[in-house]
Amino acid sequence: MIRVAIGAVAAAIAMFVIGFLFFATPLGNIPVSQIDDEGAATVQQVLAENMGADGPATYVVPGINGEAQQRLYIDGPIAMVHYNPNGFALGDTGAMIGGFIQLLITALLLGVALYGLSGHVRTFPERLKILIFFALAAAVFMHLGNPVWWHQGWVFHGYLFVADLVSFIVGGAIIARWFLPKVAEGEG
Repeated sequence: MIRVAIGAVAAAIAMFVIGFLFFATPLGNIPVSQIDDEGAATVQQVLAENMGADGPATYVVPGINGEAQQRLYIDGPIAMVHYNPNGFALGDTGAMIGGFIQLLITALLLGVALYGLSGHVRTFPERLKILIFFALAAAVFMHLGNPVWWHQGWVFHGYLFVADLVSFIVGGAIIARWFLPKVAEGEG
């Protein structure tokens, strides 16, 4: 099991690099729309004036409680706002460290699951096939529900779907290939 823990560290590093490529390079602009400087300042001021100082929080605007807001919701436009009243620096070191810890926990859980399968699924191709289907199921569940249930944009959530799918498969493949118990000779 110590090999799985070491593999989880290697997987988390790979997942971190993949996340960097998807979100800290110009690729990260693909899933989000931009507004001009004046529009951004206006929206930021309206947010500060109309949302609480408590945060972070997520708001549905208009809300879905009460007849007046339900009517506004039906008529549109609507937004789901992930609000942080304090802001933070781009490339925040604390977020990077916290993010790596989150990836490490994910990789450890993935490693434990793959370890549990390793006695039954002996070859790397079979392990990879199972991993891909689990990754697909997880990514579909985590990201494609918002466009369906909340009518949010497909581009943003589709991008998150692809980024997480790639990250999950690469991280899991690292563990499955090099850090699980060795397969019998000639099995993979």
